[in-house]
Amino acid sequence: MKVCIMCGGEGTRLRPLTFERPKPCIPIVNTPSIKHLVSHLSNLGFTDVVITIGYKGDDIERALGDGSLMGVNITYVREETKLGTAGSVKNAEKYLNDSPFLVVGGDHVTDIDLLEFYRDHLKGDSMVSIGLISIDNPCEYGIAEIDVNYHIMRFYEKPSPGEIFSNLASTGIYVCDPSIFDHIPENRKYDFAKDLFPKLMGSGINIGGWLARGNWTDVGSPRSLREAEKWKLNQMRYTNISGSVSITGGSVVGPVQFGDSVKIGKNTRIIGPVSIGSGTKIGDNVLIGPYTSLGECCSIGNNSKIFSSSIYNNVDIDENTTISGSIIDNDAEIGVRCNIENNTVIGPRAVLKDGAVLHSGTRIWPEVVIEENCVVKENVLNDHFETSYNGS
Repeated sequence: MKVCIMCGGEGTRLRPLTFERPKPCIPIVNTPSIKHLVSHLSNLGFTDVVITIGYKGDDIERALGDGSLMGVNITYVREETKLGTAGSVKNAEKYLNDSPFLVVGGDHVTDIDLLEFYRDHLKGDSMVSIGLISIDNPCEYGIAEIDVNYHIMRFYEKPSPGEIFSNLASTGIYVCDPSIFDHIPENRKYDFAKDLFPKLMGSGINIGGWLARGNWTDVGSPRSLREAEKWKLNQMRYTNISGSVSITGGSVVGPVQFGDSVKIGKNTRIIGPVSIGSGTKIGDNVLIGPYTSLGECCSIGNNSKIFSSSIYNNVDIDENTTISGSIIDNDAEIGVRCNIENNTVIGPRAVLKDGAVLHSGTRIWPEVVIEENCVVKENVLNDHFETSYNGS
């Protein structure tokens, strides 16, 4: 069975995390998120994989290779200009035009049974079927109204309050018949939701809806990225050690995933699910709470506390610092007595000097230096990098 994974976007909404990597390569539990997706698809039997790449596509190729290690065969199709969601799939038509195929976003993290979706589409009479999932606030998604036969009656992209006629949001996961290519123009920016679906419905062509069950996110914001990591950490069932771990009078309550050469100091407590990368050193009297991942070669100072946070590689966190619900990118340095509040994102090589406080929801751009005892209440940008964080 075939699947097309769309990986052409720049991930501007996740900056500063996407300045130096494409969105599908953002780590979730110390693994590029695209690997989680391909492994899930492989386990379901989707072994013929076509990946459309654009922004930093070489990083995606390096992460996945030819797919053989995950039991799939990958074909890469480069997108020279931005073609939109439907346009990027059209660009890969020659690899997809001989059988029905699944379409998934490269930033999706899910445990939904997409094989069931695929089979239900084959039983129906629709040219394309849309995976739908109930969401409390669907304003950031396309919403659909379906009838008792699962045909979509109305579809509306990103409704405002007063326009929300359904809480069934499009996951951006589709099953398409090859005849869909007859309705997508070549070499032109064209989207499934904004362009193709209204055209098909206006022509009286059936679009099916499939009610998904399970976990799904498109990792479109730091909050959804943290939620995706929480799902993945929740899948850990036992403590796993890949190499040597040194613990001196500490306490570990699993499940915890250890890399090699991890050192844990005196009276330090780790409460799983937690993932700790190789070469990471944790000091004395440190508390690491559930739903936390620490990357490789990190250093955590004495008496610090980390709760429900994603710490990437080579991050240095000094003594008596508290980090809650945050993401810290590679090679960042955090000083003594810092307080980093919930939903904060710190870019690569940023430096927070002693006593700095980051208010909830703030973002620090790469290589920014926050001075001692500074209280940061809004985003701190770096003019050497692009400053917008709206878009795809």
